[in-house]
Amino acid sequence: MTNRNEKVTNFIKELGAQFLGRENNRTSLITVTRAIVSPDLKRATLFITVLPDDKEHDALEFAKRKRGEFREFLKKNMQIKVIPFVDIAIDLGEKNRQKIDELLREK
Repeated sequence: MTNRNEKVTNFIKELGAQFLGRENNRTSLITVTRAIVSPDLKRATLFITVLPDDKEHDALEFAKRKRGEFREFLKKNMQIKVIPFVDIAIDLGEKNRQKIDELLREK
């Protein structure tokens, strides 16, 4: 990953956390865990975790509905020529890590 790509990735992650924190309906806690940006900076994926787990589907649908507004938020706050199209997904790696931690604590 190039230095520029890394900076854009971190900035999108930070702006995603700000945006979702501001727009969240407060029925669940949405945390941005990481972001991935394509090498050409045209596509990005924002990975989130949701607490409580039973609100995960609703929170993901909410975040996906807000993608257009998030892209406008990126346009206002990023100083780059091409604003990436953003997809939002549940961070399954983080869920698996939490499950492993839980299993280890039981032993």
